[in-house]
Amino acid sequence: MELSSGQQRLLFVVVVLALAGLGVYLIGGHHGTSASPPPKPTVSAAPATTAPPTTPATTNGSGGVDIYQWLPFTQQDLTQAAHTTVAFAADWETWSYTEPAPTYAAKMSGLVTSELSATLENDYATPGVANLRSAQKQISTSSGTIASISTFGSGTITFDVNITQQLATSSGTTHTTQQYAVTVVSGAGGWQVNDIEQAGAGNQ
Repeated sequence: MELSSGQQRLLFVVVVLALAGLGVYLIGGHHGTSASPPPKPTVSAAPATTAPPTTPATTNGSGGVDIYQWLPFTQQDLTQAAHTTVAFAADWETWSYTEPAPTYAAKMSGLVTSELSATLENDYATPGVANLRSAQKQISTSSGTIASISTFGSGTITFDVNITQQLATSSGTTHTTQQYAVTVVSGAGGWQVNDIEQAGAGNQ
């Protein structure tokens, strides 16, 4: 059968492609025999190059999230606020029956606002409380640990704080631990405590 010109051209293209493919196969096979070692290093080298960066990248990615971009305070603010809270917890219930009210309040100067300082001094000097303190020769020490953050806002954080008091009297020594909500506010002088009440009191 005689092929048309179009069929001849198509057959020519097919033959050329077939010959080209055969040439590539033969050349590749010839060089593949002598150059077979190189592919092995390539296969083993790929994981070595790729794997090490993968682990640090995952760790850094998960550990590098800045949660403070969603909060109304910085990490430094939170650290300072917590430091103030713990220092206050250590001073609030630390006193002696020989200590006058102004001296007791002065220990917390800088840690509390002027309004809270006045309130604490007045509470300490309450006649019934002061008389009992003297009669029993009470000496108190305290410490506190932060349990959680209960609320926060712009320039204010409220911590739930476990405050432990050791109270020595003429009758003996007792230890008590209670949880308080301690609110600190940010001002020109840094973070200061401006309120303390028993945890949950505000919900009653």
